[in-house]
Amino acid sequence: MSESRGIDALGDDDLPEAKVFSADRGYDSDYIRHVIERRGGAPVIPGKIKKPILVNVITYALRNRVERCFNKLKCHRLLATHYDKTAASYLDLILSKIT
Repeated sequence: MSESRGIDALGDDDLPEAKVFSADRGYDSDYIRHVIERRGGAPVIPGKIKKPILVNVITYALRNRVERCFNKLKCHRLLATHYDKTAASYLDLILSKIT
């Protein structure tokens, strides 16, 4: 099942406005682009191979860095089940795992 079905959650009014929405080719559809633009954002989604769409290469490369960070965090189950008394000590734990 495609994750693009969750795009309607962007329509929630309680979310902050995003200026840029970066995603991979799996999210390339006119409907998704319309939802992002309606919310005031700019879609940075490359087109499918048959229908290429030019994107800002630097902004798209940042998407990969964010994905890698989340993957590192997922690998450390300790982060998901760890409870600290202060936010600072929890942040120290996270930073020690991703660096």
